[in-house]
Amino acid sequence: MKAELYSVIKSPYLTEKVSSLMGEANQYAFKVDVNATKLQVKKAVEGYFSVDVENVNVVKVKGKNKRSRYRIKKRPDWKKAYVRLAEGQSIEVGTE
Repeated sequence: MKAELYSVIKSPYLTEKVSSLMGEANQYAFKVDVNATKLQVKKAVEGYFSVDVENVNVVKVKGKNKRSRYRIKKRPDWKKAYVRLAEGQSIEVGTE
């Protein structure tokens, strides 16, 4: 069970938008496994951080095409999850 929790959540995702959401709406963002579902993300956050999750929104982010001198490379697609916690709860997140 614990190994599944660690394989779903890859890292916290911190940007200016997410830091404002943390203060206003008690929402946090994580980079998650591409095949993870909302229910798996909810259980992983609840199990790993010992908090109550109210809502999970998942976004698939398309990888960008990047040019080098010789060819065009594509960065991999990834998935981001916005997690809303219950009132009065918080998570201590660090940098990536």
